[in-house]
Formats: sequence, structure tokens, C-alpha cells
Amino acid sequence: MNLVVLENTKKNYRSGEIEVPALKGLNLELEAGKFISFVGPSGSGKTTLLNLIGCLDQPTEGKIFVDGTEVSGMNRKDSAKFRGDKIGFIFQNFNLIPVLTVYENIEYPLIMVQNVPAPERKTRIDQLLAKVGMTDQKDKYPAQLSGGQKQRVAVARALVTQPKIVLADEPTANLDHATAFKVINLMHEMKNEFDASFIFATHDLKVVGEADIVYTMEDGQITKTEKRGE
Repeated sequence: MNLVVLENTKKNYRSGEIEVPALKGLNLELEAGKFISFVGPSGSGKTTLLNLIGCLDQPTEGKIFVDGTEVSGMNRKDSAKFRGDKIGFIFQNFNLIPVLTVYENIEYPLIMVQNVPAPERKTRIDQLLAKVGMTDQKDKYPAQLSGGQKQRVAVARALVTQPKIVLADEPTANLDHATAFKVINLMHEMKNEFDASFIFATHDLKVVGEADIVYTMEDGQITKTEKRGE
């Protein structure tokens, strides 16, 4: 089953009076249940693509379908609701809220986005804290955590809404080599445990090496597709 489908998807940005093409007519089908990496130099269109899949932006032309729903024509309110129900995000800089504890950071989208009742919130959060090995750190604040611990919290926060897709933009860029491998392995475990698809934009060869499918992007286009184990 294809979880994401792009049909002749283009995205242009304006720089002054000049229109700059970021994506040049992508046609793409991404399978569910995969670890997928988009690689390429800065400016190749990786982050733009993730933003479109994540309903953070709209294409200039073309259509995008996520989990069977066309998202390319959604208004801001519908996009936000769809994101909250279907998509989790993991960022390079973790994006944890500094005044909230580990527990509260994970809980935040359940309150602000999904309005999940308190007993179910606690069940989900406790489960994920255990899965990512952060139960004993749940009352600490982000400033009290290492980079690897912060990214573990970010993984838990991304999965607590039970999304179909987790989008990760350079998630290991601020981690040392050993910690990056631990976080990648954790994401693999979470993919299998929660049946979520992980889609990465990355330069990190450690992430690329673990991917089921690798798409190479250059100048707003996909120039190479590599499927592992086939």
C-alpha cells in the first residue's frame, strides 16, 4: 500500500521578483511501513518535500495524497487537524519546550492537538517513556538532558499521537556518533512496535545505511532510487 503519493508536484518560492523552483514536478509513491531516506545536497528540495508531506506547506502545482486523503488543497485549519491525527515530527534541534518537563513535553500534543482524556494520556505516555528508556527522567526539564536524551523524548512525542507517518529532518545532526546509532536503532524499534512509517531528510550516512529505500535528490528532482534487500 502506498502511504504517500505525489502527482506532478511542484513548489516554487519567491525571492524578490524572482520565482525559484524548489521541486520540479515530482511523481512519487512511498510505501507504508518503511524506513525511507531522502538524501542530497543542501537546496536539493529534501526539506521542502517533507514540509509538503507534513501539510506544513502547499504545492504550487500538482497533488499530494497522504494515507488516501488529498492534502494539497486543504486549508490551514484542516491541515492542522490532519497533521495532528496522522503525522509526527522529529527535528534536528529537538524542539522541546524548555519550561515543560519530559512528561509534559510528550503530553503536550495530546492536550493541544488531540484532546485525549487524562487516563489515556497517562497510559500512552508511560508506555512510550518505558520504550525510549526515559521513565526515570520524566520529571526533568530539557536543559537537564543530554542531546541523546532530548532526541529520545522527541521520538516519544512524535509517536504519542499514534501517527501513520513520522517525518524526521536531520534528526541525528546534533548527536555524536554512538548516540546517533542508538537513536536510529530506537526509531527502528518504534517503527516495528507502532507500525509507523519513518521518512527522513538527511545527510547522515548512518541514517542512510539503515533505510529500506533511499531517494537521491538534486535540484528539486529525484535522480536515483535505491531499494535495499531487493
